[in-house]
Amino acid sequence: MEPAIVLIISVAVAVIGITGWGIYISFGPPSRELSDPFEDHED
Repeated sequence: MEPAIVLIISVAVAVIGITGWGIYISFGPPSRELSDPFEDHED
């Protein structure tokens, strides 16, 4: 394989992985531990 193709595939896999991890943290089971700073400090 061409080195450029390997680089493109590696970057794409990394971006997809980070995006998936972020969605899991935001909407998955760990999201119960997140707090909303706007609800914590209502005026």
